[in-house]
Amino acid sequence: MAKKLMQNLFHLAFPVNDLDAAREFYGGLLGCEEGRSSDRWIDFDLYGHQIVTHLAPNSGIKASNEVDSDSVPVPHFGIILPMDEWSALADKLTAKGVKFVIEPRIRFAGEVGEQATMFFLDPSGNALEFKSFTDMSQVFAK
Repeated sequence: MAKKLMQNLFHLAFPVNDLDAAREFYGGLLGCEEGRSSDRWIDFDLYGHQIVTHLAPNSGIKASNEVDSDSVPVPHFGIILPMDEWSALADKLTAKGVKFVIEPRIRFAGEVGEQATMFFLDPSGNALEFKSFTDMSQVFAK
C-alpha cells in the first residue's frame, strides 16, 4: 500500500461479520497494512486512507443501479488507481480466484469518463469497486 501521507485522508468505518476473515481479506489478499485494533475493530491502510472494520451485523448489498449495462451494487467503496496498478490488482485477484460481482472491464468505452472497473465482495458481503482512468482528468468529467 502507499506510504505517502496525503494532505486530506479519507476515513470509512463499516460492519463485518468476522474480524479474522476481514484481516485475511484486507490484510492478506489486498495487502492493506494493519493499524490499531481491538477485539471489536481493525484499522487498515487502504492506499493511504483509513478504513475500519467494525464487528457488527451486516446485511451487505442493499440495492443496485444500472450503470453502462452493469448492475452496480449499492453501497460500495474503493480506490481509483493508476492503470498499471489497477491491471496488476485485477490479475492478482483473478489468479487468486476472487469471484467478481462485475468482472474487470472498461466502462463508458469511447465516452466521457471512460474507465476500467471491477467489483467484488469482502467476506461479509461489503461491495468494493476499484477503478482507473487512462486520463485522470476524466474522473469528474461531465
